[in-house]
Amino acid sequence: MLALAGVLLAACSNTPPPPVVTSAPPSSTASAASLSQIVVGVDDVVGGYNPHSIADASTITTALSQLLLPSVFRQSDDGTRTLDKTLMVSAEVVSQVPFTVKYVIRPDASWSDGAPIATEDFIYLANAMKTNPGVIEPAGYRLISDIESRDGGKGVEVTFSKPYPAWQTLFDNLLPQHLLKDSPGGWANALATSFPAVAGPFAIKTIDTARGEATLQRNDRYWEKPAAVDTLILRRSDASGIATALRSGNDQFSLTRTDSTGLQLLNDLGSAVQLHTLPRPMTASVLLRPVSATLSDPQVRAGIAALLDRGKLISAGAKGGPSATLKADAQVLPPSAKGYAATIPAGPPAAPDAAKAEQYFTAAGYKKEAGVWRKGNKTLSIVLASPGEQDPYASIAKELASELVANGIEVNQIKPPPRDLYSSLLAMPVVNGKQQASPDSNSTVGVDIAVVGQPVGGDPATVLASSYGCAPEPVPADKTKPVVPANPAGMCDQGLQATIDSALTGSATVTDSLKTLEPQLWSQNIAIPLFQQAETLAVGKGISGLTPGPPMQGPFGSAVNWTRGAT
Repeated sequence: MLALAGVLLAACSNTPPPPVVTSAPPSSTASAASLSQIVVGVDDVVGGYNPHSIADASTITTALSQLLLPSVFRQSDDGTRTLDKTLMVSAEVVSQVPFTVKYVIRPDASWSDGAPIATEDFIYLANAMKTNPGVIEPAGYRLISDIESRDGGKGVEVTFSKPYPAWQTLFDNLLPQHLLKDSPGGWANALATSFPAVAGPFAIKTIDTARGEATLQRNDRYWEKPAAVDTLILRRSDASGIATALRSGNDQFSLTRTDSTGLQLLNDLGSAVQLHTLPRPMTASVLLRPVSATLSDPQVRAGIAALLDRGKLISAGAKGGPSATLKADAQVLPPSAKGYAATIPAGPPAAPDAAKAEQYFTAAGYKKEAGVWRKGNKTLSIVLASPGEQDPYASIAKELASELVANGIEVNQIKPPPRDLYSSLLAMPVVNGKQQASPDSNSTVGVDIAVVGQPVGGDPATVLASSYGCAPEPVPADKTKPVVPANPAGMCDQGLQATIDSALTGSATVTDSLKTLEPQLWSQNIAIPLFQQAETLAVGKGISGLTPGPPMQGPFGSAVNWTRGAT
């Protein structure tokens, strides 16, 4: 009774009850989950993700391919290529005549679905690179004449029609042929939305393009050293959001295509981040395509080149970001490459010259009437294409269209999806040197001028042959037979081909070949490079083991070693 009275008395009093005992307050340190997770700020995560397609070339594609796909050789931070022994046992030249390379794959190397990485993966990639338009640097693959399986598929013997000194650049980012070879849409849709299987230290958990987030987790089927963290998250944000996330520590680092505003926001973070400019293996270029009926006349190409204000085009695309300091004044080597030197001649296209443009158009039979160039009753009209809304190309194309219209040229600007542009429009069959709409193309017009990216990251001789060389097949005797152009520019000059082939096969040095070829490439006014694209790497203080990575490759190749903690 006394106890009950005490309880009732306490209930009626104003004295608060004793506090409820809880767990200790949360620590200010990061949770265990966050310590095993690294978040990266990026511009976007939208696919496709095929690392061999020019249309898919992007930060996210480069990142995912380095994290998920196997390569025979990889670059170290100084650019040296070394055999990737997480995949390979050996790779060596075993014969000079014919030139033959023998590859031996590790017995335990396999795709995440359990299928072994084998000869068939090499064959699939080589055939795709040889036969499909819009691929990155196919010239080396085009020299492959045969691939044979050895040792139950773990040995690969590759025979070339000619010597290829840069053979170590082949078979990067192998793809799972057993899942892709018969997939709907074939190569055109390969890796359009995700990866059907992987063979790297990480695997895809989710790719949510609507939210702008790709989540990767440690690949439990990986046969080599496991990743140090459980999860990588690539998260889309704008410049302000990325700066805020770096300041708060929500992002451990970011890799973005910054403009002047974005750069200033990152610089304002001061010592909270370390900033690095990372050139990409791509130059923004204007292609005046000679397979166009209008631009097949070199005088017309020269006239248009003389109208271009290259400085304004560069400003429109670079927007004051790191690309602005990487003006591309050579046809083959990008500004960040070893041995780069400007080769652009004085005058157009280095600087606009309206008087010269008038001379060229007049020589081509055009007259300017009421401010518009005409030949007879036909207006000088061109189709200008860029890959969708991708920047920097869309911004450059807009400026270019304004310049041409202001100078009396009619412009029909189109923005097809990137994959359609590279694999279809820029690969429209050519008959007797002129592009032709195929019967099933719904009368699609041909592209006269394209504002696109030109791959420049590989072996210089391979870049040269891939961007400007003819297809390896002999020129057909029947000129009425449709032929797919060998490159997006639609260029094939038999007078230059012997020099291009000499550089590719090593019978002449690249340096000597470029001394001959660069002036001729500029004089033809087919490709007008503007600048090498670049990104800004901003590293916060919450990550260890991160480096800027190999030249033009970026940091993701070392992700297996990244940990959370102070830099």
